[in-house]
Amino acid sequence: MRSLLYVLTFMTVIGAAFWAYHENYKTQAALGEAQAVRADLRDARARLAVLKAEWAYLNRPDRLRDLAEVNFERLGLMPFEPDQFGRVDQVAYPQPPELPITDPVEVSSAGAGEQEP
Repeated sequence: MRSLLYVLTFMTVIGAAFWAYHENYKTQAALGEAQAVRADLRDARARLAVLKAEWAYLNRPDRLRDLAEVNFERLGLMPFEPDQFGRVDQVAYPQPPELPITDPVEVSSAGAGEQEP
């Protein structure tokens, strides 16, 4: 009986070692994937920073002014002037449309709170 207990204990230890071995490799693979995702994220952020810098460079006012002058005949773009700006109270907001009355209700002028005798 004792030898059977030793064999079962040995098999249990072997099984636990096998399980721990596989869990270790799964963990290492997950850590590798996380590092790869972090590297991709870092690269994407670097590309985004470059694109933002390029956008800022291309949208320089002097460059846009020169492009507007070169393409004036084709685009008809004019430079901004101070008198082109207005105040908020000068903006004409559209009036809400009047809704049609389809089922009118008659209201009597007799006092609403008074009772008739």
